[in-house]
Amino acid sequence: MATILIVDDEQNISRTVSQGLKLRGYQTLTASSGEEALELCTAQSIDLVLLDILMPGIGGIETLRRLMQIRPELDVVMISAQTEIQTALKAIELGAKRYLSKTAGIDEIVHTIEPYLELSRLSRENAALKDQIGTGDEMIGESVLIEHLRSQIHQVALSNLGVLITGENGTGKQLVANAIHEQSDRNGKPSFYLNCAALPEELIESELFGHERGAFTSAATQRLGKFELANGSTLFLDEIGDMSLKAQSKVLHVLEYGEFERVGGRDTLHVDVRLVAATNKNLKQEIENGSFREDLYYRLNVVPISVPPLRQRLDDVPLLVKYFAEQFHQNSAQPPKVIAHDAVQAMQAYNWPGNVRELKNIVERLLIMVNREVILADDVMDVLPIPRDSAISVTEPHSVASPTQGLQGPTLQAGKGLQELVDAAEAKFILEALEANSWNIKQTAEQLKIERSNFYKKLTKYNIKRPNEPSS
Repeated sequence: MATILIVDDEQNISRTVSQGLKLRGYQTLTASSGEEALELCTAQSIDLVLLDILMPGIGGIETLRRLMQIRPELDVVMISAQTEIQTALKAIELGAKRYLSKTAGIDEIVHTIEPYLELSRLSRENAALKDQIGTGDEMIGESVLIEHLRSQIHQVALSNLGVLITGENGTGKQLVANAIHEQSDRNGKPSFYLNCAALPEELIESELFGHERGAFTSAATQRLGKFELANGSTLFLDEIGDMSLKAQSKVLHVLEYGEFERVGGRDTLHVDVRLVAATNKNLKQEIENGSFREDLYYRLNVVPISVPPLRQRLDDVPLLVKYFAEQFHQNSAQPPKVIAHDAVQAMQAYNWPGNVRELKNIVERLLIMVNREVILADDVMDVLPIPRDSAISVTEPHSVASPTQGLQGPTLQAGKGLQELVDAAEAKFILEALEANSWNIKQTAEQLKIERSNFYKKLTKYNIKRPNEPSS
């Protein structure tokens, strides 16, 4: 619940405004002077200040100046019985959000302050989320695929280009979007997130663009949308393949012209938003089906980033298991447990259709349900469909000889080593890069940041050859 400080030397005005705000669900504090207001703002958690201009002692303008020094993030709305243009301009220059007359009724006051309180709430939630997940690189892994993903993020972060992140559910597309924002020059402001699949069609436009009071039956107050809140920052639209065609059209307009109108509004609002989108769908297929706009696809897909599934980077499983176990122990009252080496190997022998999210769930389940200090391979096999006689090792299928041979992902084979699986994943990755670059060796080696001589050695090692070229 938001707390509003009302600063006015006329107690009857403070009392009336306070009662009106309390009836609408706000907590209030009152101060009769600028000095008292400064003390309260230093000692109390306050979300917004309604500040009178003409007061004894230090006046409203000087109080505002000092407030901005001690609480620069605080939203302040000035209130005065007199409308003086120069005073109003000075207040706005010093950091006040708005300037209201004392003749304003409680409904007008609420209508004015609600957007700022909503933005303040979302900023606090984003800050809390950052504290919870950290601002560092949370993409755990040291595999070739993850290092390449990190390189892509670093290259694109400082640009303002559109990014389309693709990948299966649970691979970490939101982590990629967070990393792009954190490494960009917009990281001083919170980023914003919207899951397009989680909202019905009739609500998504309101969430994206906001609405005016009375725009529809339940629109009792004005609401700021994600584009407006993310002005100067980054907006991440998850599962954008589930967005309606009507909303797609409006998003495209914002991307092309940087402007939009709230639902039910007439004013054109201008924003500078970097859009990062993600989907687990094949958008080209969605375009053919008529459910996704081709022009929006090309506007989003300036920089495509594909997040690899966990089964293609199984050598990262030990690091991920360690990380999730440490997270669990930090947040749990249960005594720490050890996950044995053979248990981790057993996890590497699984295909992980749910990807990293599934791995995290399994690690936490084992830590909760196993009533021993050490978790063994048998415990893993009790919760995962891993054949006990296929054992705890993995390998690639066959050496790579053509774009289609042996590239269906790792399979289980008894008695083989993990390094062979790593080699298979790297071979598949190199082959895909070559195909994307029309088999241009120089261009592919530069893109992958591999020395040309070393790149040729890898081609020989994995027996990778141009289609129709005979194998050695």
